[in-house]
Amino acid sequence: MTGALARDAIFAANRAVGSLSFSVKQVGGKTRRAQVREAGSLRVRCPGQPAAELEAVLINTAGGVAGGDRFTLDIAAEQGTRLVVTTAAAEKVYRTLGPDSVIDVKLDVTAGATLAWLPQETILFDRARMARSIDVSLAPDATLFLAEAIVFGRSGMGETVEEGALTDRWRVRRAGRLIYAETVRLEGAIAERLAQPAAAKGGVAIATVLIAPGDDAAVAAVRSQAFEGEVGASAWNGIAAVRLCATDAAALRRDLVHVMTAVRGALPRIWTN
Repeated sequence: MTGALARDAIFAANRAVGSLSFSVKQVGGKTRRAQVREAGSLRVRCPGQPAAELEAVLINTAGGVAGGDRFTLDIAAEQGTRLVVTTAAAEKVYRTLGPDSVIDVKLDVTAGATLAWLPQETILFDRARMARSIDVSLAPDATLFLAEAIVFGRSGMGETVEEGALTDRWRVRRAGRLIYAETVRLEGAIAERLAQPAAAKGGVAIATVLIAPGDDAAVAAVRSQAFEGEVGASAWNGIAAVRLCATDAAALRRDLVHVMTAVRGALPRIWTN
């Protein structure tokens, strides 16, 4: 085996592969775990007493995401449940020698259920490559609150993301009909692209919040807040979306907290620790 092939074989053998299948059910007016299947480095924990709304905390015991890692999450909120999903900490995506880090998320929100997908920030390091997909299936009367934040480098540590790749694909369907689709793709000289006025105008921290159903009242609640970065909100066809861009992770997090509290009224408990 040549040196390059040996290196590739060692690299592949040390990649993290994790999968998580998690569902909740309603029991006596409270949301409880129904089924949990964990494999590899992914775990889910539900701290606190049983309540109408269950908070589930995702944990990656691999300590981050490296090139070639693959993670699959399949989460279902059964009829009438209220589920909040967050993460124990910001997820770090490290530099890769070649392969992408792949994350696939599937969310199923059934009749009368509410799902809030509120992970803490994803931090991309220089020369990281991440390909993520989020596919959501909503029942006709289901409710979704989805927020994802991406930070390009730890600005507090003087880091920048000069190069790398990000593909972030979202698809949301209600009763099988596509109601929201977007794909964000950045590849190559990321710092140069973020510096462009039509992109992030020098910002290195971005987020999107999607609310379904969402309306002008949700937009008005967002626009009533005072923000540090740039924030825009709009509603159409029963959906509301909020875009956030800031010069650093701390400012983005503060702005994201304002959006969450204005529209949803509460934060995951782990966000306040």
